[in-house]
Amino acid sequence: MKLDAIIQLIEEWEPCADAMAWLREREQSSPEAAWRECGRGDWMLWLVGRAASRRQVVLAACECARLALRHVPTGEERPLLAIETAEAWARRRPGIPLASVGSAAAASAADATARQRVLKECSDIVRKHFPKAPIVAWLSDEHK
Repeated sequence: MKLDAIIQLIEEWEPCADAMAWLREREQSSPEAAWRECGRGDWMLWLVGRAASRRQVVLAACECARLALRHVPTGEERPLLAIETAEAWARRRPGIPLASVGSAAAASAADATARQRVLKECSDIVRKHFPKAPIVAWLSDEHK
């Protein structure tokens, strides 16, 4: 399956213009190749949020959010507590409510170089949780 076969569906979800431009540059590639090449963990989290288990996505987002903890002032425990609460919910620990975890936490680095590094680290984390592009499997199930 070529990437161009799924670009139209992704467009219906209204992704950011930069992500679509990046995808269009690779439309003759396979979805797997694009998944391996993507250096934007925030884009990847956005996509898996539409095609994978919410709990899996929360665990990946939490690991990405942990990258931003180095920017939290010493003694400020709320960000870590929020991440741990979301992880507990995702691991189905009883009594833990759903915590809202945004992919933007991984992008909180102060300058553009640091931000790119964090986004790349985040993309590696997302690939660790989702070795294959889940959109391919989702489309196969959806369109049978």
